[in-house]
This record gives sequence, C-alpha cells and structure tokens, in this order.
Amino acid sequence: MIASRVYDLGSGDHFLELPGFLPPFGTFLKLEGLNPAGSIKIKTARKMIASAEAQGLVSPDVELIESTSGNLGLALAVICAAKGYRITLVTDPNANARTLRHIRALGATVVVVDRRDRAGGYLQTRIDYIRARVATEPHLLWLNQYANPANPAAHRVHTMTEIVTGFGTPDWLFVGTGTCGTLMGCVQGVREQGLPTTVVAVDAVGSVTFGGAPARRWIPGIGASRAPELFADDGSFRKTAVQEVDTVRMCRRVARRYGLLLGGSSGSALAAVAAMRNEIPAGSRVLVISPDMGDGYLDTIYDDAWVAERLGPAALTQDRPTRVHDSVRV
Repeated sequence: MIASRVYDLGSGDHFLELPGFLPPFGTFLKLEGLNPAGSIKIKTARKMIASAEAQGLVSPDVELIESTSGNLGLALAVICAAKGYRITLVTDPNANARTLRHIRALGATVVVVDRRDRAGGYLQTRIDYIRARVATEPHLLWLNQYANPANPAAHRVHTMTEIVTGFGTPDWLFVGTGTCGTLMGCVQGVREQGLPTTVVAVDAVGSVTFGGAPARRWIPGIGASRAPELFADDGSFRKTAVQEVDTVRMCRRVARRYGLLLGGSSGSALAAVAAMRNEIPAGSRVLVISPDMGDGYLDTIYDDAWVAERLGPAALTQDRPTRVHDSVRV
C-alpha cells in the first residue's frame, strides 16, 4: 500500500493467535497499534475530524480542543499536523509521559490538569476545563469524543468490517471500555450484521461506567470517572470489570510468553477472557481488540518499582486473574 497521508496508514488487517493461551478455545488479538498514531484511536480521530469538516465547522480561524488520556490525543495530533490544524489536548497525570512528548513533537498544545474530580479521577476536571474555555473563546471547537456519534460510527463501519473481512465471525468479542466508542460501534455492527457473536465489555474496577463505586485508578485508556454519554446498556452485551493488578499481571505474562508488549486495555481484556474461561465453550474463536502496543507503558505497567508502589508487590506475581464483576440483563 502506498498512501499519500500518514493517517491513512491503518492496521486493521493484523490478527494474531495466542497459541495455548487458554485451551480448549482459541484466543486471538486484533492488533490496532501498528499504525503511525500507535492505536485504534486513529479511526476515531479521522472520523470526528471528517465529520466536523463536513459540517463546515473547521476553518483556519478555528482551533480544535479535546480531552484525552493519551491515545486519542496522539491520533488527533497526527492528523492535525498533516492537515495544518491547530489543536489543544487536555490530559492528566496518568497519561504516559512518552505519549505526551510525542504529541508535543507534532506541534500540538498539551494542558495537564492535576485536580481530581469527585469520583477520584480526572475526567470531569478535564471536561470542566474545556467547557470553561469554550464558553469564553469562540474560536475553539470541542470535538467531544464522549458524546460525538462519529466515535462509534468509526468502529461500526471500519472496525467491524475489518473483523468480518479479515478474521471472520468471532464467537466472542472482548472490547475494553473508555469513551465506549469502540464498544458501542462494535455492538451496533454486530447487531446490524446479525452476527451470533457474544460481545463482552471490559471495564476497570473503580470505573463508574457500569454503575460501580468510584475508586482511584492508575492505568489510562480504560475506565472512566464519569459515565460517557455514548454508553447505552441495551442488554445485548455482557459486562465485566477487571482489577488493575490483573491487568498488570496479564500484560507481563503475554510479554514473557509471546514476546508481545501490549498496552493496559489489551491486558485488561485478556484478563477478562481468563476470568470467564469456564463460560466459553470448547472450540470457540475468541477475539480481543488490542487498542495499542505496550511501548508507552514501559515506565508504568512494565516497571517493577512503579507497579509495586501503586499496586503492591502482589501485582508482580503471575497468579490467575480473578473474576470481579460480571452482569448481563436478560
């Protein structure tokens, strides 16, 4: 493939089997981290900007602004650099330092808020900052990934098409939840295509998206301290939550067994597969969406001192993940 724009270099056709991961069913990864933006968020960013352009909302006088835990910000910075748009990205101390350096290198402005919101996270603080600026600076355009219908549309159209075309129909599909754009897009795609796939939404313990109690979390990219507007629980998918200690253990297990460095969302989704292993029939084809790779987590998930300080020494062991929460409406 020869592309004329860097953001058109996607990674939608990369699928990897993890042999012997959890017999007697097959576990596969959809590797989304092999594009220049480094994550699945390139599809979200591309769709949101294209939607704003189609509505005539972008002009040389307009500056984009968005809240991000890291990956979407990098994807937006890539596209804005290529298109000549100005953008400010609002993040928090949990964002990967390497990702923020990458974003700044692309010419984007980065604002880091450090006041926790009432749920113990930073998301509401980031959003409050953006709302205050948009209210007084008319040249700012907030893309708002949490409520923008272009977010799930990117995955309903592109991600699900890539899965069906390149992988076939999975029996089970595990998807991490952050803004819930990938999740809701996949759920819509499964429903529209009439697929028999069981979709499992994977969240972090301490996130409030599924109605759980808020608690401090350390790993970015999964979970939220306020329920995203895009999330709609219509009973058509399963829900489960994973402890961050199990996320870390799984990421390290995969790195040492398969030579593959994955990000936190991927580790969480694989930990959910392990926790639900007794419910998955033999012979099933289980597909896990892996949003990014693990190079941005070398100073966190893969750093012994960081893990021990925040999650305790037990997180450095390789114990089997524990089922924490699972619910489904009938």
